Amino acid sequence: MKRRRNSKDKKGNNKFKKFNLFQKSEIKFNRACPLSKKDAPEIDYKNIKLLKKYVSESGRIMPSRVTSVSLKKQKELSRSIKRARLLALI
Repeated sequence: MKRRRNSKDKKGNNKFKKFNLFQKSEIKFNRACPLSKKDAPEIDYKNIKLLKKYVSESGRIMPSRVTSVSLKKQKELSRSIKRARLLALI
């Protein structure tokens, strides 16, 4: 005998899964690093306009998974942001 499904069991039939930041998803969001392009601005502690783009409103450095910055450039960014904070530029 086949088992009948209740209306409550229809959760598995959903085509679209909910997007959750804390779970690995099947969908990959690959974007090129905005700081590795040809005409990309140079990362420097004096370039405050650039650094403010990668700092949240609360003053924390944005993670690379949000900004899609490469690992090498993320390290340079964080070093520059910390240096600018030390010198009270930000």
